[in-house]
Amino acid sequence: MGDQLLRFAGFELDQQRAELRSADGVAIKLRPKTFEMLRLFATSNGRVLGKQELMEAIWPNVHVGEDSLFQCIRELRAALGDERRQLIKLVSGGGYRLTAEVEAEPEVTGRAEVTRSAPIGEVEPELPAEVIAAPAGPRRTMFGLSRRAKVVAVAGLCVIVIGLAMAAPVLTSGLLFRQAPPRLSVMPIVDASNDPRGAVMAAEVAGHLTDGFAKIQNISVVAPPLPAPVSTENAGQPAASPDYEIRGELQLSDQTWTLRARMIKTDTGEVQSVAAVSVSTDEADAQLAQSRLAAGVGHVLARRLNEILEPSASSSGSRRSAAGGDKVAVEQALASINQTTRERFGAAQAMLQKALSNDPENVDLAVALASLQMRGIQMVWFDPAEAIAVEAAANATLEQALRSKPNSIPVLEAHCRFLSATNHFVESLVTCAKALSFDPWNGSALYLIGLGQIYLGRFDDALATFRQADRYDTPQASRWTWLLGAGLAILLNGQGEQALPWLQRSIAITPATGRSHLLLAAAYQRSGRFEEAKAAIAEGLRLRPGTTRLSVWPSMKNASPVCIAAWDRVVQAEVDAGLPEE
Repeated sequence: MGDQLLRFAGFELDQQRAELRSADGVAIKLRPKTFEMLRLFATSNGRVLGKQELMEAIWPNVHVGEDSLFQCIRELRAALGDERRQLIKLVSGGGYRLTAEVEAEPEVTGRAEVTRSAPIGEVEPELPAEVIAAPAGPRRTMFGLSRRAKVVAVAGLCVIVIGLAMAAPVLTSGLLFRQAPPRLSVMPIVDASNDPRGAVMAAEVAGHLTDGFAKIQNISVVAPPLPAPVSTENAGQPAASPDYEIRGELQLSDQTWTLRARMIKTDTGEVQSVAAVSVSTDEADAQLAQSRLAAGVGHVLARRLNEILEPSASSSGSRRSAAGGDKVAVEQALASINQTTRERFGAAQAMLQKALSNDPENVDLAVALASLQMRGIQMVWFDPAEAIAVEAAANATLEQALRSKPNSIPVLEAHCRFLSATNHFVESLVTCAKALSFDPWNGSALYLIGLGQIYLGRFDDALATFRQADRYDTPQASRWTWLLGAGLAILLNGQGEQALPWLQRSIAITPATGRSHLLLAAAYQRSGRFEEAKAAIAEGLRLRPGTTRLSVWPSMKNASPVCIAAWDRVVQAEVDAGLPEE
C-alpha cells in the first residue's frame, strides 16, 4: 500500500507523515516502534501476525524480550481506545491481528479546479443602502481613497472590531494564540567509565531517555543542536535551540554503573534538577541495566519538569505550593505511601493534618493527604464509617485539585489511587495512563494499572504491567508493591510455585504487611509445600490478628467474575493452610 493514507475504525494512518489521527483529525502521539507495529497490522490484510514475526519486523537484528512487544500492544490499544481488546485481538497460538477493515485512499491523479477570484476593481463590493442613495458629487480623497472606498473600509473595520470583541474570550484563553510546547533535547551521554562497554551503554541509555521523554504529552523532543557552522552565510537565521537540555555522565566504580544527569534551562544555563542512579554490573541482562539507568534519572527529571510546567494555581493570595516544612511533610507522606506500615501511615497522616491546619488552602498538602488516606483505605486501616467520611473528603479535594492542576503528576496519581481504592477500575486505568503521559517511568502508576487489570480479570496483562514496573524500578521505595502484584497475578492464574519468588522478594523489602504473608501461604499451599504454608499463615495472623476467611476478602465491587472466582481459589488455599473460617 506504499505511502497511501489508510483508514480503519474511524482512524487515519498517514504513512507518509508517520502519523495516526482520530476521526476529528487530531494527531495521536505514538512512539516510532509502536507506529511501525500499527502500520504492519494495517497492511497485513487482516492476517494473524505471530509474536516472533512481529518482534523480527519491529526490532530487526536486535534481541528483545516479549515485554517490549506487550508494551507496544498496550500502547496501541490505549491509543485506539481498545480497552475490550477487540480491535487488536489476541488469537489462539499467541498471535495478534487487526480486526477492522482497512481502506486505502486512492492515489490523487489531478487537482481540483479552483475558481479564480475577481481582480480588484472588476466587481465593486456591495455597499450599504445609504451610501448608494447619496447624491452624486465630487469624490474627495484621503490617502488616495475615494469617499465610497473610505466608507467601505470603515464598515469593514467595524466588522473586524466587532469580531475581535466577540473573540476576546477565545483569544484570552490562548486557544488561537497557543504557546508552542517547550522543546527538550537529550544530549549524548558522556562515557567516563574507561570500560569497553561504556560507549555502548551510554548510547543506549541516551536512546532510552529520548524515547521516554518523547512520550511526554506537553513537551516537544528535538535532536541535540549541531555545532555552529564555520560559515556565517546563515548567521542571521539560527536554528531553534531547545528550551531544556538533559546532560549526563556514565561512570563505573566498584562493579557499579552510575548515571548522573542534569536538566538545564538552555537560555540561562540554570540547573533545574539533578538525578543519579546506580545499577550493578553483575546484572546479566544489559537491557535491564540500561532501562533502569534511564528510568532512574528520567523519573526524577520528568517530575521536576512537570512541576515547572504545571505550577500551583493560586485563586487567592493565601494559596501557595508546598514549600519549606510543607514540602518535607509531603515528601514524608509519599514515602509512607510507597513503603508503608500502619505506624508510618499514622505518623504521616498526623503530620499532614497538622501542616494543613496551618495552611488550609494549600492544594499540594490536601492532595498528599488524600493520596495517603486512599492507601489507608486499600490497606483497611480505617473502620467502615470512618472510611466513608475519608472517601467523601478525598473526592471533594481531588475534584478541586483537578480543576486547578489538571496535568499535575501528584494530582493525577492521587486521583488514580482514589479511583482504584473505590473500585472504579476502568476509570483508574484511564487516569493512570494520563499520569504516565507526563512521567513514562512512573512505577506507582504502573502498579495501579496492574491492580485494575487484576480486578478486571486480565491477569496476563497485569503481569506484563508489573514486570514493566520492575524493569523501570522507579521509585525504588514502591518496589515491593509491583513485586507483590506480579506474585498475585501469577497466583490468580493458578501457578503457585512461579509466584513464590515474586512474593518472597516483596516481603523481604516490606516484611510487616500481613496480607503478603497470607498470599505467600496460598502459594506454598498450591505448590504442595504445606508446612511452609502453615508457617506463613502463622506469621500473617501474628501481623494481622483476628483475620478470617471473611475479612481477608478485598472489596469485589465492579470486579469481573473471572477475578472473583480466582480470588476464591486463593482464599480457599489460605483456609487449607490454617486461616480461620470465622
